[in-house]
Amino acid sequence: MSGKWKIGIIGGSGLYAIDGLDNIDWGNVSTPWGDPSDELLFGSIGDVDLVFLPRHGRGHRIPPSDLNFRANIDALKRCGCTDILAISSIGSLREELPPGHFVVVDQFIDRTVARASSFFGPGMVAHVSMADPVCPRLSAFAAEAVTAVGGKIAKGATYLAMEGPQFSSRAESLLYRQWGADVIGMTAMPEAKLAREAELPYALIGMVTDYDCWREEAAFVEVSDVIAQMGANGAIARKTVAAFIAALPAERTPSPLDTVLDHALITAPEARDPAMLAKLDAVAGRVLR
Repeated sequence: MSGKWKIGIIGGSGLYAIDGLDNIDWGNVSTPWGDPSDELLFGSIGDVDLVFLPRHGRGHRIPPSDLNFRANIDALKRCGCTDILAISSIGSLREELPPGHFVVVDQFIDRTVARASSFFGPGMVAHVSMADPVCPRLSAFAAEAVTAVGGKIAKGATYLAMEGPQFSSRAESLLYRQWGADVIGMTAMPEAKLAREAELPYALIGMVTDYDCWREEAAFVEVSDVIAQMGANGAIARKTVAAFIAALPAERTPSPLDTVLDHALITAPEARDPAMLAKLDAVAGRVLR
């Protein structure tokens, strides 16, 4: 059945606001997983409703490993979002992806170790497929939007998610290149996994701020250089969001990702923990009721 789009926008480093929003209202959203990174900004562009979440909180208060990813995704689902567009600053592992370039990611290598990576657990077990971790429909709209506002875009990149908050060693950076990673960042995982568990189609636009330290003839990454590039990237990203919304079809047709939990639950109904089911009311209520 067709319906209306409601887009969750997760803004990372360099994107702390959305231009052109009407009907603006900041609001708190409570979740069983704790507090999200900040209040959520509700608004609309044309006929499309948006919910914007600054991933690190306004003022960039929260480091990557301390982000409450489960609360962030639950809050967007609880607000009725149908899809998520994430925007993140990234480092480049490829000469052909220089600072200022934008990348639509299609694969991930997850090297994070200190983060809760699933809504499910003891008392309610589920296994979703992450073979193709992003939504191809949203990713295509995202790439077209970057091009429409004059940005340089690369499609089909593999994102290496590292724990941080430190940047890579040179040996690590060279290893990640050998693995086939194209870009590197600290926040896409477990965000993309949780979005899949919540049946929210997810796309990621990466904004290249620097070359990672694999280029031995070049200086290593400095935060001051990253911040300078983030300013230029952010201006394009804000225009991209508006172009992305404008390009959406008037009606949202169903996505196969809307129902991934139909084939993911494994715990027998009589063995399910009621307390766990209560926590899953927003992200999995469709299949647990």
